[in-house]
Amino acid sequence: MSDQVESLEVEGSGASRRDQFLIAMYKEMWGNINRHILVVWQSIGLLAGTFTLFALVGNNAISLDFATTIIVLTTAWVFAHLLDANHWYGRNLAIIVNIERQFLTAPDLRLIHPYFKEHRAHSVLDHLAIQAYLSIGVWMTVMVYHFWHRVLPGIGLPWSTFDPARASPYATSAISFVLLFRFWKKLQKRHSEFIKNAPGLPVTPES
Repeated sequence: MSDQVESLEVEGSGASRRDQFLIAMYKEMWGNINRHILVVWQSIGLLAGTFTLFALVGNNAISLDFATTIIVLTTAWVFAHLLDANHWYGRNLAIIVNIERQFLTAPDLRLIHPYFKEHRAHSVLDHLAIQAYLSIGVWMTVMVYHFWHRVLPGIGLPWSTFDPARASPYATSAISFVLLFRFWKKLQKRHSEFIKNAPGLPVTPES
């Protein structure tokens, strides 16, 4: 992108500079799409790791409690990265809007696209939301499996038979939820502060 910006500076001003900007922006948008498609491999890695752990459980190499706890931690890790990636996307999208306002005018709302008129509300990108649903699905599946095989049989038995290891996935889930919620609130605050401190040029209405 730096090379593209330098080319814009060299091209001078007027229509040619505007054309160069639009071409560079077009290429950058496609590059952004490609980068988001590549993130799918993170989810595939998560699923592969899940199957590997349960294979070890089947071979009695590790306990179901330990495997479930590791999967909970992995799911929380993926979710944290999804939140951070979504914040990065929203922040850079806001910067792109501010840059576009330096070049595009009110007529371009119809000629090019209407998205630079105002900053869009900070929301979850569909591509990342799909991966978030997958992570939640994996978490729910392993938790239900663990509850069915490790917790349900022990309900009604004396407390002397209680095994603390059985509670580790649920304690880890609770801690992860609190930390992820605090992380999400911090990212929301950062985005709001960015929009407040860098609102960009207003779009001049058509005369």
